[in-house]
Amino acid sequence: MAFPYYVSPEQMMQDKAEYAKKGIAKGRSIIAMEYQDGILMVADNPSTSLNKISEIYDNIAFLGAGRYSEFENLRKAGIRHADLKGYMYSREDVTAKSLANAYSQALGTAFSQEVKPLEVEIAVVAVGEGGQSGEIYRISFDGSITDERGFTVIGGRSEAITLFLKDRYKVGVPLSDTLKLCTEAMESTTGQRLAVQSLEVAVLDRNRQGRKFRRLTTDEVTELIHPR
Repeated sequence: MAFPYYVSPEQMMQDKAEYAKKGIAKGRSIIAMEYQDGILMVADNPSTSLNKISEIYDNIAFLGAGRYSEFENLRKAGIRHADLKGYMYSREDVTAKSLANAYSQALGTAFSQEVKPLEVEIAVVAVGEGGQSGEIYRISFDGSITDERGFTVIGGRSEAITLFLKDRYKVGVPLSDTLKLCTEAMESTTGQRLAVQSLEVAVLDRNRQGRKFRRLTTDEVTELIHPR
């Protein structure tokens, strides 16, 4: 018996890609940007209980945009991967590059083999030691991985925000100025002011001893954006 319809592999992949892109675009954007003392991460996230920015390991953070349940599963898998590798070998063997490659493989496999692709776009970032620049990897729904320099934007209207930041980003800027630039970039696509309470902000601070990840409170964010 002949099949009632036939879809070429090329058309099937194109349909999957369009489906995933629409799902990711419905969400809100997240920015990771290097500043003077590390990497700043800012998400437009009104929820106080569902985090889009999380710690993965000592100096590595995870950013997820799109369908929350799907990138939350990826986050947990990344933590297990990092903990197991650090326990079996050495903590220094856990790197942002190895995690990004693992995520790339998982997303690529899901995109090519599953009927429904994952509606997520993620980023893995790591702060450099001893004045070295950080690592920023953006991984798309199809597993494609990009090694970014300076900053990256995922989810929502990422292309418009990237265009806004392209000519405005500068190296070695203090935290307060970097945070202001990120909020201005997000506001440029929405056409309205963002409430401080709707911002999820965290940093990877290279000057901290031990774990580098730290979340900023609403009061800290307010003081950085609107100093007294």
